[in-house]
Amino acid sequence: MSGPVSGSVSGPVRVTVVGIGADGWPGVPERLRAVVTGAEVLLGGERHLALVPAVPGQVREPWPSPLRAGLPALLERYAGRDVVALASGDPFVSGIGTTLVDLLGPDAVLAEPAVSSVALVRARLGWSAEGSVVVSAVGRDVRRVLRELAPGRRVIVLSADATTPGDLAALLAMSGWGAARLTVLGDLGAAEESRLAATADAWAADPPVFGDLTVVAVEAPAIAPADAPVTWTSGLPDEAFEHDGQLTKRDLRAAALARLAPYPGALLWDVGAGAGSVGVEWMRAHPACRTVAVEADAQRAARVRRNAGRLGVPDLRVVHGSAPDALAGLPAPDAVFVGGGATRAGVLEACVAALRPGGRLVVHGVTVETEALLARWHGERGGELTRHVVETATPIGSFRGFTPARAVTQWAWTAPADHPADDPEEPA
Repeated sequence: MSGPVSGSVSGPVRVTVVGIGADGWPGVPERLRAVVTGAEVLLGGERHLALVPAVPGQVREPWPSPLRAGLPALLERYAGRDVVALASGDPFVSGIGTTLVDLLGPDAVLAEPAVSSVALVRARLGWSAEGSVVVSAVGRDVRRVLRELAPGRRVIVLSADATTPGDLAALLAMSGWGAARLTVLGDLGAAEESRLAATADAWAADPPVFGDLTVVAVEAPAIAPADAPVTWTSGLPDEAFEHDGQLTKRDLRAAALARLAPYPGALLWDVGAGAGSVGVEWMRAHPACRTVAVEADAQRAARVRRNAGRLGVPDLRVVHGSAPDALAGLPAPDAVFVGGGATRAGVLEACVAALRPGGRLVVHGVTVETEALLARWHGERGGELTRHVVETATPIGSFRGFTPARAVTQWAWTAPADHPADDPEEPA
């Protein structure tokens, strides 16, 4: 494949990316030193550019800020010239390589990686690749770590700067994971490489001073906190969510997510999100899953954000507004869940029209009016129409009996392969 994948650089630009470790210029192989010093244009962070000896006539440009917005213009400025970019370690481990390929396409980017900080951490601690996971806090919310925690779990956290280890320790202590062991490795691969270790509780109370070039290795304790959600299976306890009663309850949530069928990279619209429980659990299914939660009530929209952050998916996007108007301009979804407001004019029409071919729609209703509406859509479109009744054992004097919750009607539908891009017609 050639050409840009999803970027906006139009000119013929080719870039060679050279990785540099913490040992700096002396650690760069002779072959790659010649590539760097022989380039017409050298791009990189200020720190990396300062490592390279001066070359007469060589143009040196630091990365723009913000990077993603300013990079296309910078690259187009040097179209047709010999361009080399400097990166930390492996450019494709939370690095510039991924961004450049996104903008230019894989055929226009040649990477010459150094040993990554992730590989060095695993080598220092004796951790296998299959026995540990990597979470980046570089330009991302450190709360993403919470999704990965489970008894005995090993997590490697790429620090954004010197504040990341202390912030991480405070987050884990506050979330009940204070017994987790943190090992901060600094300047990996350099002569001044360092290592500090303590529990999250210890550093949350009294964090030491860390350098900018750190990686944090997290070893979760063998026993999880009593109230910590450690499963990625749908159907977290209702108590895991802050809510005001507008919550898709556990059993119905699990049923909905089974039919929505999350997979890596897929986007869900959670329409009438309430507490955001379906959208949150969709994103917990895989780190690449994405959610846009649409909620008309401002307090509930704020609550969705809090639930997402506390349950390890802070990148969940919240749109404060009413469907269908709030759906305009959103990226096309792979799945849609309508937990409330299905009878509002135009909501189901907009959701059906927006779905990609093969996309899944699940709608819940508890009123007679919503049930009648879903019956009409089911009669016209097909799919699966079910009624769910959950009964829970509760005390009756000195005995117990089953108390039924309100019945929920669920319509689940999959858009056919020939589903049109815009199909606003409502069933008769």
